[in-house]
Amino acid sequence: MKISRETDYAIRCLLFMARDPLQVFSVGKISGPQKMPPSFLAKILQKLTRAGITTSTRGAGGGFRLTESPDRITLLSVIEALEGPLKLNDCLVDGTTCVRANGCSAHSAWMEVRGEIVRTMRRYTLRRLLDREEGQRAGEIHPTGEGT
Repeated sequence: MKISRETDYAIRCLLFMARDPLQVFSVGKISGPQKMPPSFLAKILQKLTRAGITTSTRGAGGGFRLTESPDRITLLSVIEALEGPLKLNDCLVDGTTCVRANGCSAHSAWMEVRGEIVRTMRRYTLRRLLDREEGQRAGEIHPTGEGT
C-alpha cells in the first residue's frame, strides 16, 4: 500500500487547518505555506468536502473549514475519502473478485493485516498527529514515536 501525493497533500492540508479548526481557509491561504499547487489543492478540498470532512462557502470571505473537531477526523477517513476503501489485495474488496478467496490460505492473512491497519488508522486523529508534532518539537517524542 502506498499513499498517493493527493492523499499526502490532503493530510498536510487538514493538519494545517486543524491548528485553527474554526477558521475558514481560502485555497491560497493553505497552498502558499504548504507549498502545494493551488489548482491541485482545490480539487483535493472538493473531494474532502464531498466526503464531509470539510465544508465550503462561496463568495467573498468564503473558503473551506473542518466539519468536525480535529479529534474526530481520522487518518482512515481521509485516506478513504481520497483513495476509496482500504485494500491490500483485490480479493478483499467485495469477495467476488477472487475465485480462490474461500480456499486461499493467504486470504485470511490479508484480512487480518487489513484489520490491523484499519484499527491503527482509526486511532490516529488530526489532534493526535498535531500532539505528536508538538511533542517532537519539544523533544518529548522521537520521530519514530518512541518517548525520550
